[in-house]
Amino acid sequence: MDRKIQGIPASPGIVVGYVHLLRWELPDVPQRIIPDDQVPAELERLDAAVARAKERLRHVRERVEASAGPEEAAIFDVQMSVLEDRELTRGVHALVRQNIAAEKAFDLVMLEWRTRFSRHSSPMLRERVGDLTDVHIRVLSLLLGLPDHDPVELPPGAKAVLVTHDLTPSITVQLDRHSIVAIATDAGTRTSHVAILARSLGLPAVVGLRTATTELAGGERVVLDGSTGMLAINPTDEEIERYHERQREEEIAEAALTELAALEAITLDGVRVTLRANVDLPDEAEAAARSGAEGVGLMRTEFLVVGRANMPDEEEQYRAYRRVMEAFAGKPVVIRTFDVGGDKLPMGGFPSEPNPFLGWRAIRMCLDQPELFKTQLRALLRAAVHGDLRIMLPLIVTLDEVLAARKLLDEAGSELRAAGVEHRIDVPLGVMIETPAAAVASDTLTHDVDFFSIGTNDLVQYTLAVDRGNANLAPRFTPLHPAVLRLIKRTVEVAELGDIDVAVCGEMASQPLMAFALIGLGVRQLSVAPRSVPLVKRIIRSVTVAHAKLAASAALRALTAEQARHELARRLDDTAQNSPYLYDGLPSEG
Repeated sequence: MDRKIQGIPASPGIVVGYVHLLRWELPDVPQRIIPDDQVPAELERLDAAVARAKERLRHVRERVEASAGPEEAAIFDVQMSVLEDRELTRGVHALVRQNIAAEKAFDLVMLEWRTRFSRHSSPMLRERVGDLTDVHIRVLSLLLGLPDHDPVELPPGAKAVLVTHDLTPSITVQLDRHSIVAIATDAGTRTSHVAILARSLGLPAVVGLRTATTELAGGERVVLDGSTGMLAINPTDEEIERYHERQREEEIAEAALTELAALEAITLDGVRVTLRANVDLPDEAEAAARSGAEGVGLMRTEFLVVGRANMPDEEEQYRAYRRVMEAFAGKPVVIRTFDVGGDKLPMGGFPSEPNPFLGWRAIRMCLDQPELFKTQLRALLRAAVHGDLRIMLPLIVTLDEVLAARKLLDEAGSELRAAGVEHRIDVPLGVMIETPAAAVASDTLTHDVDFFSIGTNDLVQYTLAVDRGNANLAPRFTPLHPAVLRLIKRTVEVAELGDIDVAVCGEMASQPLMAFALIGLGVRQLSVAPRSVPLVKRIIRSVTVAHAKLAASAALRALTAEQARHELARRLDDTAQNSPYLYDGLPSEG
């Protein structure tokens, strides 16, 4: 074996494949001055590169339309219009006539355009920055003679391991799920967009590799282990066989877990825990229903729009929500309104901000775009006819936001009634508790909402001031930090006093040690990745609430996250030795 690169496990599974390297990032552009007599030829070279870029975009668009549909393909129409903009062409030509080489002239003009668009007061123009960046990369790559890395020419069954810095919307929409068997990225953490997307697609993934795109040339045979976060480069046949053996062992263990699907999630001392599934895409609904989940605790609707040039209309959204409702046949389905922003950027990078996690995202964007929001609310009220639908608002920090959302929900119902469209208005409305502000002031919300759902991914990020998508900070992303545990405990206590339900739907609930802690903190509803349902059910059926409470109390008294982890692990290990459902090798909490 040449070497191993260690990253962060993001989506489980072991695959052997060949590297498809995608360096989709702006290249360095050297300053080059050309003499007067070369200006005409340089202008021709520039125009030829733009023409080739347009032809390439047409090809990409046709392929994406055939595989993913016209809505997803429309993102490339915007990019085509940028290349056809006469102002852009005039600006670059003017610099070339000032003896600046074509690549530097194009680079300078595109930098100026991206800066101007990113600072524009109009959201419609700010959202175009991602498209400008894609065009910038595409044309510079042609002018500099760099390899064409578009992930669009992979033959079926290529067994490609996509290695890239990060997944942008324009890359995501091009993913060929018949050819790409795994994803590896330099950036990202377990809770970043790429990790969540990989799990939803069922693709093994490793993120946070940092140097993979610089260490690999493309074409190498690799083993990607999404359970340990390891990428092995050029392994020997004997080493590959060992990985295959481990893969077979994991499949046997997973098959044993699936036998728990039909059993109830009840602790050894008879306390029932409601276990639901997180669903990212409507395509997942049927498989999630087979996992043994008692409904959906979180449907992330933003995955309906990531990588698209336009928002889905009311009818398209209604069909997507109805499909999930029908898959769960009357069981509760909690659908979160668009949590757009942060690392989930639709429509070519919208919104473009220096710090999008603290910016115009989630409920803020929806309330500021009432017509867009009401389109979603109307679709949700229509889908509610088909089962037990519940609406959840993301990133709530004040009661004012809840009241404003309720007003728009009432308006959406009135519009459907006026149009004679079948719908329900008695739909429970809940909120995500995912900021310290929401947790500390949760008592101000209980009279106006029907339930809480603790989003631990963002709660950890905002409490610890750690960007959840930053691989450099991954060791500092510690959900067992005393501050996080105390905020969860506070929220549970407030919910109990207010007589409303409280659930946890973040990645924390999917990890055995942390699920044990949450039960001890008083949480009785967990929503996890579908493939984690049997694993968490096994934990629930193997512990007593009394034991979990003692462990959680010890964790709350801990001074550090590591001390809390140690206290919980020690007590869970004691349980594992005496449980018919647990065996050696409890999965790691990380």
